[in-house]
Amino acid sequence: MSVARLDKTAMKISADFNGNPASHKWPQGRGIQTPIRATGAGSRFLQVGHDELRSHRRVPTKPMGAKGENIPVRFQSVFGIMHLIISLGIILVMDKFLKRAFVAAAIKFPSALFGMFCIFSILMILDSVVPSTAMSLVNFFEPANMFIQRWLPLFYVPSLVVLPLTVKDIPAASGIKILFILVGGWLASLSVAGYTAIAVRKIVKTETVSAEPMPKPSPFSQIELWAWTGIFVSSFVLAVLYPTALGTNAKTCLPFLLAATVLGYMVGSRWQSDAKKALHPIICCILSADLSALAYGYFSQSGLDAVLGYYLTKLSYNPGAGDILMGFLGSVIISFAFSMFKQRKLVKKHASEIFSSVVISTIFSLYSTALVGRLIGLEPALTISILPRCITVALALSVVSFFEGANASLTAAVVVLTGLIGANFVQAMLNKLRLNDPIVRGIATASSSHGLGTAALSVKEPEALPFCAITYALTGIFGSLICSVPAVRQSLVLVVG
Repeated sequence: MSVARLDKTAMKISADFNGNPASHKWPQGRGIQTPIRATGAGSRFLQVGHDELRSHRRVPTKPMGAKGENIPVRFQSVFGIMHLIISLGIILVMDKFLKRAFVAAAIKFPSALFGMFCIFSILMILDSVVPSTAMSLVNFFEPANMFIQRWLPLFYVPSLVVLPLTVKDIPAASGIKILFILVGGWLASLSVAGYTAIAVRKIVKTETVSAEPMPKPSPFSQIELWAWTGIFVSSFVLAVLYPTALGTNAKTCLPFLLAATVLGYMVGSRWQSDAKKALHPIICCILSADLSALAYGYFSQSGLDAVLGYYLTKLSYNPGAGDILMGFLGSVIISFAFSMFKQRKLVKKHASEIFSSVVISTIFSLYSTALVGRLIGLEPALTISILPRCITVALALSVVSFFEGANASLTAAVVVLTGLIGANFVQAMLNKLRLNDPIVRGIATASSSHGLGTAALSVKEPEALPFCAITYALTGIFGSLICSVPAVRQSLVLVVG
């Protein structure tokens, strides 16, 4: 048999074995080489990758029954988890360090926002000098960013879990006025941002450019669900039998209250889109955590209010489950630097529409809230607390810290409620207002409903997601910047009365 026929026969056998037609030869003595991306795909418990990437990964072939044939997969899994821990740890440490430094220096400016600007500036400088280094830095922090994106709604939940404590001292009439401002203000902000974007687009006439693809986090697995269920059951029983087993009541209740919150989010995320409209995953979180707190309060005879106090203590030396979750809010702001860098071309191309809408809608939101609150007779302290209703929670809390007498817990609850309104009604309202351009829809949604509205719209309209993401970040940044100016704060206080 000739050498040529032998070569063809070998290639045919290779094709039959692998299930794909062989299109070329490989060097003698070397197997098929395909790259493995060490992003932790092998671990479903802490998985941060997304389905599209995961479906294309391959493991180098080995003879069947070879000793240690699973070592590459296990190594990949361990390496991915370590990569996540290190990258996320750096962001968390940076956030804590900046926060302490700003407090020590008595600087009244969001420390996380300063950190975000620093990282973004470094990335832009590196991109102009050594682009490959900038992208390597972005890729290094990708697991941390995907982790934050995957669990982002949970970081907003604590303020609503303890809402029964927050509204206890608020009169019913004032509560109705606040709801009126939230619903009417959301619709007004949506309209202002949308029509501003349309007007500017007609003036500048920019063509739509393709945005950088934005990967989605992987869905929750059965392993994760059962793992958190086990944590909940075991820690709940421990807390009932030994209320101070971990030192304090708050620390002992932390594991089962955290597990209850996580499980509520997991279950709610599994539902179909129609079911989510009736019972949003955030609502599932709140119900799950509050029902668990109610059950523990009954069995321990401590009552619901006491357990909710354990959930969010606001004490660094005695944290509750809510304190752990809200501890990630600064990291959310720092992570904006990477999303802004990825979409820098998009921002540059559509800067006119994005920045004009962000500036006008943010100013409108702040001053219209202050004015309407005064006109309908809402107490000044409550009006100030709801001023940053269209700014993401992490930065809204920084904004109200500039004002005296503000209720930070009410601020966080109002911001999340605004997002829930947008998540349920934004798509239908955009259609009613005839805002059909994907750029306009993304800008209007993020300007009025921040993260939760963005997540809801992107499920059915992924083409609007990049514009949502960048507007969502810029709205919070601009709102924080202008409220850090004393003259602006004084003018808002004058309007409030």
